[in-house]
Amino acid sequence: MELRHLSYFQAVAEELNFRKAAERLFISQPGLSRQIRQLEEILEVQLFERDQKHVELTRAGEYLKSEVDFVLNHLDTTRLQLKEIALGKVGELRIGFLGSASNKVLPDLLTRINASEPLITTSLEELSNQMQVEMIQKDKLDLGFVRLSSVPQDLKMKGVFRDTFSLVVPDNHPIGEKDFKSVGQFSEESFILFSSDYSNFYFEQIMSICRNSGFSPKIKHKSVHALTIFRLVENGLGVAIVPSSLKEGYDLKVRFMEIPGIPQFTELSVIWKPENRNPALNRVLSLILPS
Repeated sequence: MELRHLSYFQAVAEELNFRKAAERLFISQPGLSRQIRQLEEILEVQLFERDQKHVELTRAGEYLKSEVDFVLNHLDTTRLQLKEIALGKVGELRIGFLGSASNKVLPDLLTRINASEPLITTSLEELSNQMQVEMIQKDKLDLGFVRLSSVPQDLKMKGVFRDTFSLVVPDNHPIGEKDFKSVGQFSEESFILFSSDYSNFYFEQIMSICRNSGFSPKIKHKSVHALTIFRLVENGLGVAIVPSSLKEGYDLKVRFMEIPGIPQFTELSVIWKPENRNPALNRVLSLILPS
């Protein structure tokens, strides 16, 4: 078995179409079919169920795809780290994050990395909670900043920033901070919320804040982006409930009012895979986690 067998298999497994996979690989379709048959002969298992119209992975093929994704990604990562080391650096740390981490937590971390570990470079990508979990499991990310209640057993999670919730209203809203006593005062308003796709756990927290105030919110709009939510509020399309720290970094005609007397809080956590072999990871974890 050679590396090309794995690359060819991955292309077919992703496309589930031999013609499209062959075009992607710049080889002939008969040539690709021969390579896949050869791989099946080497492994002594059938990897695809195929007829004139459909191509599907067998159970063995599904298992091999997850392993091949990991192996090929690890090779890509190794190549990247080798280039960094050849330039005299420790390596690159790939960080995923939610938008709310970019206001304080992420800038603080990058400042500490630059001061304590100048030979580590970073690659940053804003991603959903679930995408970060999946990419860390597959070694496509090293660190993630998420809002989740739990993670799979092969990952570790540690809270790094606890935050209150604030109500966001248009700047000209008649209820001001001095008059704000409860979210229940806004029970007749339209609400603009972070979608459950952002975090189902977080979405349920928002719903519980409203339920505890005696109403179910009329949700008019949802988004996974804070700026979109704030723009909609600014234009009078509703009010929102967000982590209080999100008020930093935006210059919009909205007003943030911290919600008083509620037990709910939101916590930003860092997640990582203990088996990750990136030498930069442990160095940076020591800057995040207490000794």
